Amino acid sequence: MADAQSGHEKTITSLLPALAGANLIYGLGMLESGVTIDYAQLVMDAEFARMVKFCVPGIPVTDQTLSVDVIAEVGPFSDFLSHDDTYRGMREQSRSQLIDRRVREDWAAAGSTTVYERALAEARRILETHEPQPLPDAVAAELKAIIRAAEEELGVG
Repeated sequence: MADAQSGHEKTITSLLPALAGANLIYGLGMLESGVTIDYAQLVMDAEFARMVKFCVPGIPVTDQTLSVDVIAEVGPFSDFLSHDDTYRGMREQSRSQLIDRRVREDWAAAGSTTVYERALAEARRILETHEPQPLPDAVAAELKAIIRAAEEELGVG
């Protein structure tokens, strides 16, 4: 089962190569060096990959992103956290579906679920409700032709 260590390892082993220019994140859903596939881990890894993709282009530093006007408006020793600009920036930074950033009391009142439990519930929801879009006819025909040719070459089918 996935745990905090696997989440950390998945993030760091995808973030560092991505920052170095890699354009492929490998091993989503894998545990135990790929011996085990875990659907909840796959859902978590997809979210981690979205976060990595957000970070790779860099973080823009402008007067707007630094909230220069807001700092002048609010002034020293005042409340920036409840300002609309802070909420906007927070939402742009990360649109997590699994990571629960509520205060402890609210998290506990909602059932104290772990990220793994939330990911497992999402994986089950996907498996129960997802309906894949059919391939376009031309693509399906091309795939069938490739399979037919391979079967003929191998003498199977």
